[in-house]
Amino acid sequence: MVANERIKPFLKWAGGKRRMLPDIRQCIPKTFRCYYEPFVGAGAVLFDLKPHKAVINDINEELMNVYRVIRDNAENLICNLKKHRNEKDYYYKIRDLDLSPDYKQMSDLERASRIIYLNKTCFNGLFRVNKKGHFNVPFGRYSRPNIVNERTLRGVHRYFRENSVKILCGDFADAVDGAGAGDFVYLDSPYDPLSVTSYFTGYSLDGFSKKDQVRLHALFVDLDRRGCKVLMSNSATPFIKDMYHEFHITLSSASRLINSDGSKRGKIEEVLVTNY
Repeated sequence: MVANERIKPFLKWAGGKRRMLPDIRQCIPKTFRCYYEPFVGAGAVLFDLKPHKAVINDINEELMNVYRVIRDNAENLICNLKKHRNEKDYYYKIRDLDLSPDYKQMSDLERASRIIYLNKTCFNGLFRVNKKGHFNVPFGRYSRPNIVNERTLRGVHRYFRENSVKILCGDFADAVDGAGAGDFVYLDSPYDPLSVTSYFTGYSLDGFSKKDQVRLHALFVDLDRRGCKVLMSNSATPFIKDMYHEFHITLSSASRLINSDGSKRGKIEEVLVTNY
């Protein structure tokens, strides 16, 4: 990596793990073959670990398109990002592009540029879609948002180009089909809600239900059977702690960085679950 490049998350993201990294680092296996992250999000753990061989995945198509464009076309993406303006009317014009039937005709680069711009200028850096799949977060009114982070985009691009990182977009179970003995899998799904009102459902059209949490547990057990080293993070609800009681559970406290209510951005208790 050259001096003017930095490998770190390039988006703000609900559930991001930057504040939790000190605790997560304590749980990383000393050795492993391939790294799998089926809920990659903004990639805080991926970019902290910087594995030479990895498979990353997320159900969010717009997010994974951004990853692919940074890998394949970072310089043109940087140029395209420079056209954007931190102005309210312009923001809503760009935000509402996905209301048009022509949206699917936009190039991958244009869509990636749009998502990064919206993420940097929308209220609280929140990715949220409505029931029809349209981005619906209001303008953030930031004085100097860092829309074009050239140093980070180039660093991430170089990391992808110099290592073997497979980028997928699909179901979390499919993303780890190839995982086997000696591989390391980090599972950071949408969290089990601490309360009915705390459930964040706007990340994708499908949400993440209790049934999905049960299916994730079944996958954890299966990966353990395959000989994988598995780490999972989730909220410390009785439901989660009871479901994973046969594995090693560590409690961690992290700051909630993204919440529409500023009073709810304090410490929340989370669990780190390992099979080793």
